[in-house]
Amino acid sequence: MTAALVAGLLAGYGIAVPVGAVGTYLVSLTARTSLRTGACAALGIATADGLYALVATLGGAALADALRPVLGPLRWASALVLLALAVLGAVSAVRHYRGHRLATRPETPAPGPGRAFVGLLGITLLNPVTVLYFAALVLGTHTEEAVRPLEQGVFVLAAFAASASWQLLLAGGGALLGRALTGQRGRLVTAMVSSGVITVLAVRMLVAPA
Repeated sequence: MTAALVAGLLAGYGIAVPVGAVGTYLVSLTARTSLRTGACAALGIATADGLYALVATLGGAALADALRPVLGPLRWASALVLLALAVLGAVSAVRHYRGHRLATRPETPAPGPGRAFVGLLGITLLNPVTVLYFAALVLGTHTEEAVRPLEQGVFVLAAFAASASWQLLLAGGGALLGRALTGQRGRLVTAMVSSGVITVLAVRMLVAPA
């Protein structure tokens, strides 16, 4: 149970910490509207992460049963995918930092809390990196020992809680920390932290007993 909780928290923070275009928009949205609107938008992002964690967990369990004979190579392949995501995230952050390219959005009428939730939920659901991240993580951590539904539930809830806590932090700091987190240095640092967390997950996957 504790292992599922820790794995879920690490997975949630690993995908949530980098401040990209969605995070930048969340901070700027909160800064120009209200904390209530920003919090709803943050929960929309976290809900998408939680849904993908749930889908990947359920699908991963079914695929693990069907692919049991090749779970060893599959774990290595999944770890390599996570490492690739970590490297690509870090390289992309460095390129953006060196090229001084910041994500910008044209000014639009400020949405209300409900529209903010639905809008950020939809944007995050369209992110293919989230799908790949959770699928690789869940498939790579399956072993021959059956994973209990309760542990799956704990993993999904922990991933949602981790994502929600970070997104709410971004929303809460929208007015005070917006420039620091979404500036060139802030985005570089958060991307590097995320890449480090994903790398730890990949290493743990490789050293875990088969």
